[in-house]
Amino acid sequence: MKMDIFSGPCVLESEELANEVCHFLVESLAPYKDKIELHFKGSFDKANRSAIDSYRGPGLEKGLQILEGISKKYGVKTITDFHTPDQAMEVASVVHTLQVPAFLCRQTDMILAGAEACKKYDGQLKVKKGQFLAPWDAQNIVDKALNYLPKDKILLTERGTSFGYNNMVVDMASFEIMKSFGVRAIHDATHSVQKPGGLGKATDGKREQIMTLALAAAAAGADGFFMEAHPNPSKALSDATSQLQMQEVPKLVAKILKVKDALNA
Repeated sequence: MKMDIFSGPCVLESEELANEVCHFLVESLAPYKDKIELHFKGSFDKANRSAIDSYRGPGLEKGLQILEGISKKYGVKTITDFHTPDQAMEVASVVHTLQVPAFLCRQTDMILAGAEACKKYDGQLKVKKGQFLAPWDAQNIVDKALNYLPKDKILLTERGTSFGYNNMVVDMASFEIMKSFGVRAIHDATHSVQKPGGLGKATDGKREQIMTLALAAAAAGADGFFMEAHPNPSKALSDATSQLQMQEVPKLVAKILKVKDALNA
């Protein structure tokens, strides 16, 4: 099975930005197409921004139009968050992977609606393990999703665990634990380095730690990687301190693959 790479801007700032990032990712990751499956990521709404005046996105209708266009133009699969159970069917009719945000990972209606929609449209459900949740407790997420989906259509994501105020740590044992449920475990390389609320009205981040943690996660058995990327992260309208500069994505993917090859040697 190819390794999943989920990458793209945090939020769909514009159709032009989405095309710029996707074009670069498709071209730069082409040398690894036999080893990876690229999924273009972009959120149509960032519903849990720190501040009331933070940019949230283009909304459901426009966002899905952008993602559908990207998929058709570049021949890539897509992934986006949904935020309420009633959005699941409409989102699943367009994107290939539905993502449940970390803060909503225990909401039964979200899991069931997402799983049911993925079953109808032959998609997959990716759930971010909340910052407040132990990896063994994610078994309950899997049990809920199994009402509609087989295990190979369920992904759990390690995005770091709260460690005091405004800090996150990644427990590398969590990948083995979550994989023991029979599902794929994904490392969220960029959200794992966040410092939630660290800037008061915005999230801070430790971008310089992305590669270190991603390579450690590869060695620990992560099945795939989620990494948000932007042409100019410092100017991004969301997660400006934790997104990768998009030119760094192929470099990181190449190093991850080297780790994986070494483990399989």
